Amino acid sequence: MQLYWFESFMIPIIPLLRSISLPALLACLLQACASTTPVIESQPLAEQQRINELELAILALGADIDPGEAHDAATIAIEYPLQLAHEYQLTDPPLMHNFLVNVGVKPRGLCVDWTYDLLTRLQQERFRSLGLHWGIANYDRLFRIEHSTVIISARGDPLASGLVLDPWRHSGQLFWAKTLEDSQYLWKPHAEIHALKRERKTLRQERP
Repeated sequence: MQLYWFESFMIPIIPLLRSISLPALLACLLQACASTTPVIESQPLAEQQRINELELAILALGADIDPGEAHDAATIAIEYPLQLAHEYQLTDPPLMHNFLVNVGVKPRGLCVDWTYDLLTRLQQERFRSLGLHWGIANYDRLFRIEHSTVIISARGDPLASGLVLDPWRHSGQLFWAKTLEDSQYLWKPHAEIHALKRERKTLRQERP
């Protein structure tokens, strides 16, 4: 299999790689998340169709969801990550971009950056019929990298009843799916995972 994008990436980055120790390189590659999907630019008509499809998926989350809010949420979720891709100076697939962020070549673009920025933008709308969640997956799974994403639901419903809105996975072209139907990740609430982390940290500190 010919990895053209990898070959083109390695030519200019070889001098940088020579200056980085193998353990540091592995740590950079394994931090945040992993994927090999290239950057995709949406065409206007296809983008509008995706907005319409996501709007319907959001409306299907509950009978009391405001259609205007569903439309606004879908539009932001599709369009804003495309803007973020430019702000992050994203030209490589996610794994390679993670590496560039971790060595300081690119400013942002780890999954936590996508999640924070998209969640912040959606929260600015102050939705009354929609709920927004920060989801985390793979925290305690061996050989799987911890991943973060935005999850949207009907107001008052849990994360498990919502839709995953993941802009990182396809480099700015939004991936969405029902939370329980996302075959790649088992999502848990941000607060739950961080409480677990604090508990484990406390237990380690209390050990003699």
